[in-house]
Amino acid sequence: MSAETTPASPRKILVVDDNEIILRSVAAKLRQAGYQPFLALDGLEAVTVARDTRLDLVLLDINFPPDVYGQAWDGFHIISWLRRLENTRQVPIIMISSTQNAEDRERAKNCGVTAFFHKPIDHVDLLKVIQATLEPAPEQAA
Repeated sequence: MSAETTPASPRKILVVDDNEIILRSVAAKLRQAGYQPFLALDGLEAVTVARDTRLDLVLLDINFPPDVYGQAWDGFHIISWLRRLENTRQVPIIMISSTQNAEDRERAKNCGVTAFFHKPIDHVDLLKVIQATLEPAPEQAA
């Protein structure tokens, strides 16, 4: 394999979900696809990872239980924090939700979310969107 086709380091993806099974399954799929996953169970962990790591993409659930301090974190609150941090201000976000709420989908769109997936997650489609987001195909010559 030539140096031109080998990336310098794997793309870093933060996965934020309060369900450990989803975190582990998505992380396994990301590793298999050559990405480096970082995992967070809540908003506080997500913001901490985002401060310490140069992320390329965030996969974000919408609904989270309140943390130990009673802070009501949801995906939209996490987005507002991520957009305040210099190193995550422009990082693409893909939202994942177990609800079929059209308001959430519209709100995500208004927050600049790249894509929106419903649970259960179709990992094949998710990986396609991740790849297209992080590594856009070169324009075809006419």
